[in-house]
Amino acid sequence: MPASTHPLATASAPFCPPPLAQMHKPSFAVPVGACDTHAHVIGDGVKYPFVATRGYTPPAASEANYIHMLDGLGMDRGVLVQVSVHGTDNSLMLETMRKHPKRLRGVAVSAPDVSDAELKAMNEAGVRGLRLNVAIGGGIGFDALEPLAKRIAPMGWHLQFLTTAARMAEVASRLPGLPVDIVIDHMAYIRPDEGGVNNPAFKAMLKLLEGGRTWIKISGAYRNSSQPSGFTDVDPIARALIAARPDRLVWGSDWPHVHFDKPMMPTPSTLDILGRWTSDAGMLKRILVDNPAALYQF
Repeated sequence: MPASTHPLATASAPFCPPPLAQMHKPSFAVPVGACDTHAHVIGDGVKYPFVATRGYTPPAASEANYIHMLDGLGMDRGVLVQVSVHGTDNSLMLETMRKHPKRLRGVAVSAPDVSDAELKAMNEAGVRGLRLNVAIGGGIGFDALEPLAKRIAPMGWHLQFLTTAARMAEVASRLPGLPVDIVIDHMAYIRPDEGGVNNPAFKAMLKLLEGGRTWIKISGAYRNSSQPSGFTDVDPIARALIAARPDRLVWGSDWPHVHFDKPMMPTPSTLDILGRWTSDAGMLKRILVDNPAALYQF
């Protein structure tokens, strides 16, 4: 769909991040050192241009609002993920990270011909991975999988995938041979009404988890659900992942909830959903503190 006709870009159906006033205290005690591993900062499209191949046109999401969101959730740490609409121009994300070097890490987007100097600069700024995107426009696809893995392996980075369930099932056989860890966004967009835990992509993820080089973000329940609110139909998928490999899971708010044309709940409710999936304090600490500290090298 052209950006000019996308519902997120129209006056009749505008998309806006949840107002800061909607922040509320999460439903459980957030452990010290907790990390939101998935959020974006977004420019205005002028100083920080949008790529022509983008799949949507979002409103700006500033550094100040992002930090306010982290504080509201009780997150001591955060990981910024390069948003697809800015393509391989990681400048806004890097600027934000450099202002908060102890608190933030990042996942960038780069083509295989990225220079050694740029990789070094991003590593020094706190980037710890590169994102591949086959779900929406503006990203680097799976054709770059092996070349990018070779480039980033010496730095100990990972590759992160924004992928559909179908593409996840297709690419799974190429992943065990990579020299880097992989991170799968939003439980691979596996929908409960498309098989849920019986979906081939879910079975592929379980097999990858057994190998010990895969991490999964148990995030984006509202994106995967067929329900208008609550999103409880995603619970079996998340709980099965927690039961399988809790040491390889991280959580993210997905703020500011771009490319989503339904009414959006307040961001703290995304953390409440994690509390519904597991109420065990030790498990919450593992997912929110220990695992991201290891993955992102805090």
